Amino acid sequence: MKTLPNTVKDVLDTLMEPVNHVQNTVDTLKAGDPATEVKGIATAFMATQKVIEQTIALGANLLITHEGIYFSHHDPAEFLEKDPVYEEKRRIIMGSGLAIYRFHDYWHRYKPDGIMAGLIQALDWQPHIVENQPTATILSIPPMTLAEISGHIKGRLGIRYLRFAGDLSMKCTRIGLLAGYRGGGSLCIPLYEQENLDLIIYGEGPEWETPEYVRDANNQGKQRNLIVLGHAESEEPGMSYLAQSLQTMFPSIPTYFIPVEQALQVL
Repeated sequence: MKTLPNTVKDVLDTLMEPVNHVQNTVDTLKAGDPATEVKGIATAFMATQKVIEQTIALGANLLITHEGIYFSHHDPAEFLEKDPVYEEKRRIIMGSGLAIYRFHDYWHRYKPDGIMAGLIQALDWQPHIVENQPTATILSIPPMTLAEISGHIKGRLGIRYLRFAGDLSMKCTRIGLLAGYRGGGSLCIPLYEQENLDLIIYGEGPEWETPEYVRDANNQGKQRNLIVLGHAESEEPGMSYLAQSLQTMFPSIPTYFIPVEQALQVL
């Protein structure tokens, strides 16, 4: 029996199948024809212009990105009308014939959350999972100082720098891990008490919320620690994990993960 080729629609339907239909989702096909036969798939945290060019060079014609193409969570963004950078990027995409799909809401709704699963795998902390909550994973690791944990993270994720608050010499065992933009006080602050946490690690969040809570807690003698990874740094492993999953789902389709360099540098 002849095996039918997989179309863009086939791949997207397979990715969305494990999750109930999400209303008002940003997960849509941003460019390309759903009936196109897929020759190769690339995944990336962000569909930067460089990533798009690399995808084309690899011979892939479906790019799956976690974040939006055009510098905004929602699209289209009216503030970009007639912007020359937006127009040039759009011209390149439209001229390439590349299909680009944003896989954000559905991937976060997998059980466990696909982004979190990839981050935990990259950190080699799967054996230490206590509970996967909707927005956080609670971990119990062998005692390590905050400095040792920071070194472990930098080595496993290839991060050149981290930001922290707390005591680098304090030994931590109970950790709350939150990927992406989940560092706000309403999510993080209650976790310290509810889960008896020594440390929270998140991607990014308002700097005047959780970091300031940690500062005041330590001034009161309550030991609290925080490590900030960066948004991309916390979510990119989840898109590498997606590429691994796609290789299993579609073994006949070449699949690639394209890492993205940090956008912000340190002087």
